This record gives sequence, C-alpha cells and structure tokens, in this order.
Amino acid sequence: MDAFAVAVGKGLTWLRWSFKKALIMGLWFGVFQAAMPLAGYFAGAFFAGKIGVYSSWIAFGLLAIIGGKMLIEGLKKSQDDLYGTEERLGIKLMLPLAVATSIDAAAAGTAFALEGIPIFPAVLIIGVITCVLSAAGTKIGQLFGCKYQKYAEIFGGVILVLIGVKNLIGGL
Repeated sequence: MDAFAVAVGKGLTWLRWSFKKALIMGLWFGVFQAAMPLAGYFAGAFFAGKIGVYSSWIAFGLLAIIGGKMLIEGLKKSQDDLYGTEERLGIKLMLPLAVATSIDAAAAGTAFALEGIPIFPAVLIIGVITCVLSAAGTKIGQLFGCKYQKYAEIFGGVILVLIGVKNLIGGL
C-alpha cells in the first residue's frame, strides 16, 4: 500500500499519463517489493535483525527528502508552472522510492522462512500485485492532479512525507 500511495503521489504531478511510464513505476515497485522479502528469506534472522532496526528510519529519510523536495518545488512554482511535471522515471528518482517503500519487507521474508512459507510463489504474488496497483495508482493520481493542478505537487510531496512519518512511527 505504501508503493501504491507513492505512485498516486507521483501521478498527481503528471500532465500526461502513459502506459509505459505507469509500467516503469509499477515494475520498479513490484521488483523491489518482491526482492526484499526474497533477500530477507535467504539472509534470515541476521539480515532482518540488522536492517529491521533501521528500516523505518531509512524509509522515513528517503521519503522525507523526496517528498520535501516536491513540496518545496510546488510552493515555489506559480500556478502557470504547475501544469504538468514531466519528469523521467530514472534510477535517481525511482531507486530511493523503491527502497523506501520496500525495505521493511525484508523482515517479512524472514518471517516467511520461519513459518515455512514457500518463498517463490509468495514473492511472485507480492511483485505482480504491487506492480499492478502501483501502475494503477499513477493513473488515479494523474486524474486527480489534472483536476487539482494548482496543489498537485504540494499534495504529492505531503503524501510522501506522511508515508515516511507513518513508517517511522510504525517502526518505533
């Protein structure tokens, strides 16, 4: 759901939605949401114990930085500038978002190992569902962004920061 919410937040700032861009975002989130439990599963308790302590802080930091940047940019822009941010979905943007929304899933992978849950079907289901929901989230965000363009980037930034705060509070 974090990946979906982030996809909605980013979609809010898109002037034009495209299947390709939605698929790229969905794949980033889907792959990372599948890879983190897989890593946790194979690394076991050692990995979960080490990363679990810091995962909420890492997610908070990454989302706060990205969301804060969106918020500041949205506040600085005039209404004429807010009509559609066409940014590239490259590694510089997507890697921190994908890591931030999936890092806590490593501990879930460890739980899968302890419970004897077959990991490959589980990560396949997690990855596919995350990919589809994230791609759909971009369209939902873009539809609302077109309607409320003046505040779309500000709102998207606030969403990212709030998700980061939620992760931090949940990890304490």
